[in-house]
Amino acid sequence: MTTQFHLNADQIAIRDMARTFARERLAPKAIEWDANKHFPVAEMREGAALGMGGVYLRDDIGGTGLSRLDATLIFEALSTGCPAISAFMSIHNMAAWMIDAFGSSEQRTKWLPRLCTMELLAGYCLTEPGAGSDAAALRTRAVRHGDQYVLNGQKQFISGAGCQRSVRRHGTDRRGMDPPEYRH
Repeated sequence: MTTQFHLNADQIAIRDMARTFARERLAPKAIEWDANKHFPVAEMREGAALGMGGVYLRDDIGGTGLSRLDATLIFEALSTGCPAISAFMSIHNMAAWMIDAFGSSEQRTKWLPRLCTMELLAGYCLTEPGAGSDAAALRTRAVRHGDQYVLNGQKQFISGAGCQRSVRRHGTDRRGMDPPEYRH
């Protein structure tokens, strides 16, 4: 038995919007950006103005509240223009979603509006020497010491680490999410 799957009209519109953006704003310069090791923040912020900075974040803080399927359509469409930007924007959305899902009301209000506009860019620190991207094998830990956390470990291949402004979260704390760190 074959199951037919069809996108609805909203999903087609979302996909087409992202395809148009990728074709017009990313594809013409993607090779040049790669050759020059340029990170096109201005263009990503244009995408954020179209709702791509907080795809599946709740709308009370500026997210679009779309589904993971909608996000897949967006990131697949963006990859036709620049796979690296598509990958980063998907990581940015994933990291922002962690604050949306697990952060306090104060953290959500403080960080998410600026992440949705991509005024701030979220990085993701998973990969470690000897563990790769195997989350179960990670050794970095965040240990509470008074009113601060002490990070112990080593990361590599940090998506978004080269940004001038980013929200970072490293390590694990099974008791709850610590506030992200803001840096220039």
